[in-house]
Amino acid sequence: MNIWLVNHYAILPQQAGGTRHYALARELVEREHQVTIVASSFDHTTRQELHISDGAPSRLEVVDGIRFLWLRTPPYGGNSARRLWNTMVFARKVLGLRAEDLGGPPDVVLGSSPHLFAAWAAERLARRHRVPFVLEVRDLWPQSLVDLGSFSEGHPFIRWLERIERGLYRRARRIITLLPGAADHIAHKGGHPGRIVWIPNGVDLRLLPPPSPPEPRESLTFLYAGTHGLANGLQVILEAADRLRTSPVSFRLVGDGPDKPRLMALAEKKGLTNVVFEPPVPKSRIPDLLREADAFLMVLRDSPVFRWGVSPNKLFDYMAAARPVIFSVNTPLNPVESAGAGVTVPAEDADALAGAALKLLTMSSEERWQMGLRGRKYVEDNHDFGRLACKLESVLRNAANDN
Repeated sequence: MNIWLVNHYAILPQQAGGTRHYALARELVEREHQVTIVASSFDHTTRQELHISDGAPSRLEVVDGIRFLWLRTPPYGGNSARRLWNTMVFARKVLGLRAEDLGGPPDVVLGSSPHLFAAWAAERLARRHRVPFVLEVRDLWPQSLVDLGSFSEGHPFIRWLERIERGLYRRARRIITLLPGAADHIAHKGGHPGRIVWIPNGVDLRLLPPPSPPEPRESLTFLYAGTHGLANGLQVILEAADRLRTSPVSFRLVGDGPDKPRLMALAEKKGLTNVVFEPPVPKSRIPDLLREADAFLMVLRDSPVFRWGVSPNKLFDYMAAARPVIFSVNTPLNPVESAGAGVTVPAEDADALAGAALKLLTMSSEERWQMGLRGRKYVEDNHDFGRLACKLESVLRNAANDN
């Protein structure tokens, strides 16, 4: 099959962030499919133009057999109006793509929804070429904007996005959701229940070294690696660190995001010497980084948006590294608890988070190691990109053959 995959924020392993589509596309290429990923050349994490240096409107690059078509989009900083403009420019450029730009006519077009405008443009592209459209739902827009408190349900912008959302659900030949409990929401908004498939995030086990235990020591390092955004609720880590000033624990926060300057200022104001902020690292360096930690932090704000579950890249990277995870997310669908791979506490509860850190501190290194190994086994069984790519291939074939 010739597969066109539209994801505004798709990246390469040399960049910081999630490489879901690179990993899945590489597996599909090995199965003799042609895959072209259409993405923005402006990197969302570093806020830099990374892929087009000569002022051209686009650039084609082949990486590990995957065709990446980078589209130039305007720069922005933070969650500003310029970011919204960036998403609209990307969608407009996707609409203008021709078959010769993408390696010939497609058999299927997959549109991913880090935002709805990219998915909408992908659907129009599929319609123009008279091929099936497959929608990938990464976050539930616009419901996330409502649940995180940014907008009311009656806001004109939300109503506009909901019309786009409902139209995409109706017209999609298949709907892939990363969230394990989102099928009911999607069906309520117009998606056909028989067309909804769960394909979560995962890890590329071929690129990971065999798990190894951390060196025994009397102090523990807790690591968070990922976006520093408002939805992540990282302030609770600083509040827990404040409660643990005299305990032999430290916290590393690696990554970037719009909330990072505020968090750094707050840590300085509190005089937290047990918290260190570090810049983001490329995805290819994540395994080495994670091996330096004794345990990991998976925290999110206390929001109803997570009632359908979560599927963050970082969580499965954590579990694959065979270290315990403190899971601080209010969701009924908890992989850490299912695997017996860590400690679960309520979201935005600094006392509980500090208590979980002390609980891990009092465990023996062997107990923590066995906890980590259970997480590794869970990821191997449920979140290996090789297995997930087989499922995606089946979804795309069925969509292409379903007349």
